[in-house]
Amino acid sequence: MIAPVRVFTFFSFLSLFITSSIAQTSFRPKALVLPVTKDVSASTPQYVTQIKQRTPLVPVKLTVDVGGGYLWVNCEHGYVSSTSKPARCGSAQCSLFGLTGCSGEKICGRSPSNTVTGVSTYGDIHGDVVSVNSTNGNNPGRTVSVPNFLFICGSNVVQKGLATGVTGMAGLGRTKVSLPSQFSSAFSFPRKFGICLSSSTMTDGVLFFGDGPYNLNMDVSKVLTFTPLLTNPVSTAPSAFLGEPSVEYFIGVKSILVSDQKVPLNTTLLSIDGNGIGGTKISTVNPYTVLETTIYKAISEAFVKSLGVPTITPLPPFGTCFATKDISFSRMGPDVPSIKLVLHNKDVVWPIIGANSMVRFDDVICLGFVDAGSGPTSAQVGFVAGGSNPMTSITIGAHQLENNFLQFDLATSRLGFRSLFLEHTNCANFNFTSSA
Repeated sequence: MIAPVRVFTFFSFLSLFITSSIAQTSFRPKALVLPVTKDVSASTPQYVTQIKQRTPLVPVKLTVDVGGGYLWVNCEHGYVSSTSKPARCGSAQCSLFGLTGCSGEKICGRSPSNTVTGVSTYGDIHGDVVSVNSTNGNNPGRTVSVPNFLFICGSNVVQKGLATGVTGMAGLGRTKVSLPSQFSSAFSFPRKFGICLSSSTMTDGVLFFGDGPYNLNMDVSKVLTFTPLLTNPVSTAPSAFLGEPSVEYFIGVKSILVSDQKVPLNTTLLSIDGNGIGGTKISTVNPYTVLETTIYKAISEAFVKSLGVPTITPLPPFGTCFATKDISFSRMGPDVPSIKLVLHNKDVVWPIIGANSMVRFDDVICLGFVDAGSGPTSAQVGFVAGGSNPMTSITIGAHQLENNFLQFDLATSRLGFRSLFLEHTNCANFNFTSSA
């Protein structure tokens, strides 16, 4: 019983530190909300949110990275703020980032990483005002601010490859300085966040910080299925210090079913070994699910056999495609064999329905999974650690996440998930009309 007390005490300290000058008001929100837009202006689809930062406040567009460790913003071009403060070497701010470097000006820093392209540089750590909307789970409410929100300064080089107008990345990963951790420390609400990606560029998905309700025509927090979140002992990020664990979110996939039949796999690939190789992680920066070659081939063969229609010349980066005329469609998307991820026990299953398993290009429709060994470029599928020999056997990409509600509980280390197609709703159904 000693460890939980220590954890509580430590995060109480973080809360006092990060928010030492928080809001000169007695209002403390129970949750926060941000819109998430699907943006196709770059070489890969990206999911973009917007906060307000600095003094005076300016809107800042950020690519959402569910496994990123921190907020980084390009300070090299147009960053002007009267409240920006550098974190001094050896300070408590620096310690929250773990291992850091120290510049000649005695400002600590780390490497901001563009996890879309895999490019990293070095940047100073700063704190500045961040402003977002509170929510009661039904609408956006009044605006609240964190005066000393910690972030890393990026550059033009690391920004390259992000969507139009985006100047940084919003990291939601398992660190003390990710957006969920800093917001929960600032406002003393649970260390949870929920994310729901829209499949359309015309309608916004939603990102919640804090606990439910999460109202998307219904309170989806009531229908979630849960599975443990796992920790990879070795970082899979583009840049990390030796010995640091991964801050990304891994889950325990035990087997894969196609049309309810178990796919024959080398199951050792589904576990994370002592070198950090293997396992299954969740990504919002990889647009499609990337699979180790033998896993991809086994799923593809089982899928083609079950579907029973001829394949056609594939469209890269996809390797298994069909004529659209040979596929029928319903409310759930293409009528194709079901794909299910069996998780920590046989009764906990993540279904991937046709809308998430297939990608359509007019008269061609493809299985929306990518073989890591087929030589895809980062411009097609995003950064993959290990390239054709991926560190992670299964990276569940954003297309497979669309219209699925995911709740990440950092305090209890578990993931809640639900396909909203099964609830006759979708990720675009949050009412962004302000109630304030």
